[in-house]
Amino acid sequence: MPHRPVSLHAPAGTVAAAVIAERIDALLADAEEVPQEFPTEVLAAAEQAAAREPHEHTDLREIPFVTLDPASSTDLDQAMHLDRQGEGYRVRYAIADVPFVVDLDGPIDAEARRRGATVYLPDRRIPLHPPVLSEAAASLLPTQDTPAVVWTLDLDARGEVTDVALERAVVRSRDKLAYDAVQADLDAGRGHPMMELLAEIGALRTAREAERGGASLEIPEQEVIAEEERIRLRWRRPHPIEDANAQISLLTGMVAADLMLRGGSGILRTLPPADARARERFRHQAEALGIDWPADMPYGELLRGLTAEDPAHLALLNQAGALFRGASYAAFTTPEEVPDEPAQAAIAAPYAHTTAPLRRLVDRFVLLVCLAHARGEAPDPALLAALPLIPEAMQATAARAGDLERRALDLVEVAALESQVGETFTGTVIERREASVDEDGREQAPTRVEVQLAEPPVTAWVPGDAVPGTAVRIRLESVDLDAPSATFVLHEGDA
Repeated sequence: MPHRPVSLHAPAGTVAAAVIAERIDALLADAEEVPQEFPTEVLAAAEQAAAREPHEHTDLREIPFVTLDPASSTDLDQAMHLDRQGEGYRVRYAIADVPFVVDLDGPIDAEARRRGATVYLPDRRIPLHPPVLSEAAASLLPTQDTPAVVWTLDLDARGEVTDVALERAVVRSRDKLAYDAVQADLDAGRGHPMMELLAEIGALRTAREAERGGASLEIPEQEVIAEEERIRLRWRRPHPIEDANAQISLLTGMVAADLMLRGGSGILRTLPPADARARERFRHQAEALGIDWPADMPYGELLRGLTAEDPAHLALLNQAGALFRGASYAAFTTPEEVPDEPAQAAIAAPYAHTTAPLRRLVDRFVLLVCLAHARGEAPDPALLAALPLIPEAMQATAARAGDLERRALDLVEVAALESQVGETFTGTVIERREASVDEDGREQAPTRVEVQLAEPPVTAWVPGDAVPGTAVRIRLESVDLDAPSATFVLHEGDA
């Protein structure tokens, strides 16, 4: 089953799209724990909030901000304006001012705490906020005057932060740029000037990440392509400009964390370092896959050298998630409550979620705290009282949404494999498990191996035995859309 979210490309009206929609409809009918429709009072409050006029915001509409997202996105959290500043750079990063339209302890806030985050399913999304806000009034859509929280970050020639400012402002995005088109233009030598600068700054920030000992994990995404009656899977590898864009978001999250730590209150995104057992297991997996990992090389450096084009590297990337477990949130309302280890291990620095308030609950509270600290003021007592409640809300809602997302993705993956029953595929063994027996010596599960296929982009547990790192052929024996599950067996010549 998939390690990353599935992106579905299903033209409306195709049989394949209808099959997926029908089965996800059925799945949602049983998912009572995930709110789908908004209560009437929440919709009414959202309509009123959408009409608010931002009288106390600075007017920054003359700055030509642009957004950069997947082409189909309408819930646009961030807009940027980049330019050179002497030998360095100035990054203006406008974040949708969701706190302006969502009152603390009001009906929209209460519903957002119940939801936690936007849920992304293969053919739809269940939004955190009513669409009149998330896809209209509060979204940084082009040519629309939108309230925003604007970070102004000055960087030196190495991409290090030299100055930070934060303010509420009205902005007007000039253009809605899309990843695929931007990367194609850059590759053709006709890139948007600001996107060329983004690539330059992104490379500098990636270099600084390596110096800190950060560890980025870049696994390709699955895409599902619906073509009339057939569904097929393929890998989608993120474009370089997407990585550069992510570095701006990471930079902002690090600056927000620093501001909150100095102010003595806020919410951090935390991740403990990979423990010795996880690192040792990962080292054994690298050895089994024939990948050289010098003893003195940090795992972050190893990960940066892996490429999804190499089947063994792809298999190891899909195992690297074990190094990034234990992510959580840590709220603190006084300096004494600051976590002993505030750093997020993968980033190798303190970090906070602050750039996606339309889609994630915690970001709205981080923005409010940062605005107070930037003004040199103590956060509102009601805000401070709410901070300790947010990590629990995020964890609980993420667990429910994650289960729904996994079930939906399993369903779509099996639907995509249905047309390939009987076909044989080549893959790399990434793990082996011995047969298990009960206390009476009866076999409960046979010896089995986990196989990473390159195409289609799936992993599968297969009965049989093989050494990790070896290439094997497996046959798709059957699929069960109701389970949903897919059964593979070792090809006769490899059994």
